[in-house]
Amino acid sequence: MADVLLSLTMPVDVSQHVEDLLLSRPDIVRGFTAAHVDGHGSVVQLVAAAELVRGHAPRVQIQTAGEEDDMRAALALIKDRLPQANIFYWLLPVIELGRL
Repeated sequence: MADVLLSLTMPVDVSQHVEDLLLSRPDIVRGFTAAHVDGHGSVVQLVAAAELVRGHAPRVQIQTAGEEDDMRAALALIKDRLPQANIFYWLLPVIELGRL
């Protein structure tokens, strides 16, 4: 099975729940990187007054890479446990994966 990159972008208050889910399944997610990012665009709901003034909303982006079946299993886990979490995701093929 080919390796893919799974990227998840979510509201800050959801991120700890997603991180806990991923950490609970080391058999499908060996590790991940989380970073604070800003969400822009018409699909990003701006709620707080500060978000409306700035024009963007704080988000957390989590990225992990691995076999496609494992990444799809991680997505299924998140969808099952956090069905209303407002998480945007995408999968991309990975040309090469390794450690230096």
